[in-house]
Amino acid sequence: MFQADKWWRGAAIYQVYVRSFADADGDGVGDLAGVRSQLPYLAELGIDALWFNPWYASPMADGGYDVADYRAIHPTFGTLAEAERLIAEALEHGIRTVVDIVPNHVSDQHRWFQEALAARPGSPERERFWFREGRGEHGERPPNNWTSQFGGSAWTRVPDGQWYLHRFAPGQPDLNWQHPEVRKEHEEVLRFWFDRGAAGVRIDSAAELVKDPELPDLVESTEPHPYLDRDEIHDVYRSWRKLADSYAQPRALIGEVWLADPGRFARYLRPDELHTAFNFGFLTCPWNAERLRDVIATTLAVHAPVGAPATWVLANHDITRTVTRYGRADTGFDFAAKAHGIPTDLGLGTRRARAAALLSLALPGSVYLYQGEELALPEIEDLPAEVIEDPMFHRTGGSDPGRDGCRVPLPWRGDTAPFGFSPVPVTTWLPQPADWGTLTVELQQRDPQSMLNLYRAALRLRRSEPALGDGQLAWLPSGSQALAFARSPRFACVVNLGTSPVCLPAHDRVLLSSGKLFDGRLPPDTAVWLRLA
Repeated sequence: MFQADKWWRGAAIYQVYVRSFADADGDGVGDLAGVRSQLPYLAELGIDALWFNPWYASPMADGGYDVADYRAIHPTFGTLAEAERLIAEALEHGIRTVVDIVPNHVSDQHRWFQEALAARPGSPERERFWFREGRGEHGERPPNNWTSQFGGSAWTRVPDGQWYLHRFAPGQPDLNWQHPEVRKEHEEVLRFWFDRGAAGVRIDSAAELVKDPELPDLVESTEPHPYLDRDEIHDVYRSWRKLADSYAQPRALIGEVWLADPGRFARYLRPDELHTAFNFGFLTCPWNAERLRDVIATTLAVHAPVGAPATWVLANHDITRTVTRYGRADTGFDFAAKAHGIPTDLGLGTRRARAAALLSLALPGSVYLYQGEELALPEIEDLPAEVIEDPMFHRTGGSDPGRDGCRVPLPWRGDTAPFGFSPVPVTTWLPQPADWGTLTVELQQRDPQSMLNLYRAALRLRRSEPALGDGQLAWLPSGSQALAFARSPRFACVVNLGTSPVCLPAHDRVLLSSGKLFDGRLPPDTAVWLRLA
């Protein structure tokens, strides 16, 4: 399926949001000991690697993406020694570890930013960030018109009158990547985790690091963009690639690259830069045969010239959960239009999510699975305002519902909260719905038709089937409402996205299906893997 030294080309990677995976110490918050206790579960699921959202020391202004110290673990999660044990123990189960790196910004509690606040305007300490005088007679207006990803201005004023840039929350000041100390520090952080056994890094907001030093106003259609996808950023990743390739077992660089232009996206995947990047076109695509066929074909065409493998992902910690999204009239995803309370049919959404699981696991390249997707967990859209922590919610006055609805702690066993997430009855950091007893790991393990057992069977087949993972795809005739493709002369995947059953190509047997077939035909919102005749 893939070479050991190029494991990322065809791996199945499971995303762990530590706060919500498993709690070992009974405080209602997930921790590294909880993850270690569930390594047998993850091994049985059949994944090849774990990607951990930030587990570092942090004030948690943005779920840990405000890093105060990259060389320390958040005390709620455990210790550095425990992280090292987790990496080693996971490897004993055949599971690699990918850690999250957040190079665009740090926490306002980071030592560098505290030194900058204590120093005077124009000091060397402030040059690591973007401090500027304000506009207006008394500098009372922000230096430019840039906005925060979380709503409001991207600038916050400090007591001495200067302003600092934060493209995300005020607690996440942006770093100045023109500064040599910033580049040196991040290379040392990479070495720190690579030396501790991390097999790769996922790079947050990978296209946003470099800014135009003039910090001009953002004007529509301005080229080059003042803070997104600037040409200078590729020097950073070429340097990182040399570092990653210097290890006997090369480490993987995985980019979070949100770009509309496929050609610009592909530049990050040139042979001397990142190994892979997330495929957001597929992630946000609606449940529509024509649209999915187009995004799959475009993805493969964009990756081919640079020799990089595609990635496929249905959900993550920022996106409305799949069974909820696919049960709506509009099955796509757009941050600008995200809202709660939109009617959803969870039965329909689950059927589609089951089919989408087989689709994504059959496509060429690597695949990412967000924790809880294997349990068909829905988005929780009625969280009380007082428990929501996401700055997207608070910075917009609640007009953006935020992302905490897909971050609710997992249900492991039992009939009442915390459903085995914690070892004792406790209020979890986000409340679990009372009806989640029907979705627990314990219950789904006993049900041959459960989502969990579908994922286990698919991942087991994916490992044993030589055609799956990295490789090629050939489209098969399917009509306008279905997708059909072969990964080898003997293996095919067919997905019915229409409203009536479709005929299957000639085959010797059905390897796996997401639902029951109808008179040998594939029903709507169902997928099947076939051994071709």
